[in-house]
Amino acid sequence: MKRFQVTVNGNVYEVEVEELAGGASVTPTPVVSAPQPAAKSPAVKKSSGAVGGTKVEAPMPGVILDIRVKEGDKVKEGDVVAILEAMKMENEIVAPAAGTIASINVSKGASVETGDLIVSIG
Repeated sequence: MKRFQVTVNGNVYEVEVEELAGGASVTPTPVVSAPQPAAKSPAVKKSSGAVGGTKVEAPMPGVILDIRVKEGDKVKEGDVVAILEAMKMENEIVAPAAGTIASINVSKGASVETGDLIVSIG
């Protein structure tokens, strides 16, 4: 057994790795010895009531390349509201529901983290 210290998203884990000789077959056995990080909130949150409406949040860290809507624009479910660059890929951020853009909470070129509010749909 070899012991390693691994950092994942800022959380430090201590793991043990067993080296197998000659390509031996192993049945996976889950072993959890370190605390698991808290689950992230989903990328889209719907709030009840008129205040807030549907919130469209960043699904991952990245940079806002383009904002395709303005406050007051009407959108349909699936319309692209912004383009997020993450891991050298452009990701379309789409409206999860129909409505009117109530607020835009980021600007072009802004860095966002997972869960940051991009737009609100009223």
